[in-house]
Amino acid sequence: MTLADAKARAPHLAVAQADAEADERLMLRLAAFCEQFTPLVALDPPCGLMLDATGCAHLFGGDAALRTSVLQAMARLSFTGRAAVAGTPDAARALARFGAEGVTPPGEDEIFARPLSIAALEAPRETSVALTRAGLATLGDLADRSSAALTARFGDETMRRLTRILGREDARITPLRVLPDCMVERRFAEPFLDLSAIEHVLRPLIAEAMGLLEKRGQGGRAFEARFFRTDGAVRALCFETGAPSRNVEALLRLFRLKADSLADPLDPGYGFDVIRFGVLNAETLAQSQIGFERRDAQDGDFADLVDRLAARFGRERVLRFAARDTHDPLRAAAYVDAAASPSSPPGAWPKPEPGEPPLRPLFLFDPPQPIETMAETPDGPPMHFKWRRVRHLIARAEGPERIAPEWWRNAAGARRRTRDYYRLEDRDGRRFWVFREGLYESETAAPRWFLHGLFA
Repeated sequence: MTLADAKARAPHLAVAQADAEADERLMLRLAAFCEQFTPLVALDPPCGLMLDATGCAHLFGGDAALRTSVLQAMARLSFTGRAAVAGTPDAARALARFGAEGVTPPGEDEIFARPLSIAALEAPRETSVALTRAGLATLGDLADRSSAALTARFGDETMRRLTRILGREDARITPLRVLPDCMVERRFAEPFLDLSAIEHVLRPLIAEAMGLLEKRGQGGRAFEARFFRTDGAVRALCFETGAPSRNVEALLRLFRLKADSLADPLDPGYGFDVIRFGVLNAETLAQSQIGFERRDAQDGDFADLVDRLAARFGRERVLRFAARDTHDPLRAAAYVDAAASPSSPPGAWPKPEPGEPPLRPLFLFDPPQPIETMAETPDGPPMHFKWRRVRHLIARAEGPERIAPEWWRNAAGARRRTRDYYRLEDRDGRRFWVFREGLYESETAAPRWFLHGLFA
């Protein structure tokens, strides 16, 4: 009805501007809060939540006890709700919104859904009016008619909705979060308030989760600790490891580093009702034997250092070099996540021949530095060059190494010229990596010289 009509009937009616975004944020918070009952929670617009409690109800004493626990938790947050338990999401929604609340016995969705009115279909208004005028007042009346005739008149969507409400067809929900590979939790009879003892709660939880992974021959790569407060707030701390791990103490150290680096410290408020530890990503972990030289242990120490740095500063700030499959020295290396699994195969980095100097310098200028050169022949190596007002007399030269640009990567009109690279050594023993840009006559009449890198 219009606001004027509503105010005429209820003069003391409180009115506020509708805020759809705020409503959505609220529903997302309530959905996160309900994950303490089951990890499979989805939004059911406009103002509902759908919980898939398959395999979880026995933890609360059955479906009826679980439904009561959910409603009581909502009541503590000052929300009044209607809840129904059924075999399919559509049947549960229809019974909660248009029927008697409660628990439907397994396999009896149709018995409880048949008395519901046509409004439970939530069909367009013209469809509801047409069904009512046809004398179909309940879902049972509609189910007794020929499905082919009803589909031809009212469309596939109406009949599909009917079959799902009656429990004849099941459509699983799409949860807001992916189900963890492994999950354990601890519930408290009284709210947990002591942050100083939180690691004493997490240690057995992590150990239990690692025991489950050990039976599967797996180790965790991504982990999450979730804290459900009595006031509905949910805090989640996520951390990762560079390699599959089942080390309880190492994971506790990562949790401690992550908690210490939070801009908004972990606050129990009125206390935590549930603390949950989940393994978001698990991979195969084969047992390895430490060699006499302890090389494996050193590698493990380095991986542990990377994990601790990533937990404190964030994965995006801890990087490593990775080789690229390219002949262009400007694209030969890239920064990648140090905690991620190496994407390049072993030995991807080029290795110099035994006794030979490296092909590429470790230090490169970006952009390359222009230099002034003098050469005996136009396409030969320089005899000397001037860089930063210092002249270098060349004692040895090796090259050229011709590197053509990757034309398929360059934008139209931005074609690079061919480069001839030389490794040079001056009379003082300094070694340089220089190139001549552009081929004589075919690409340019006056090629330019640049210093690209310095050898150690």
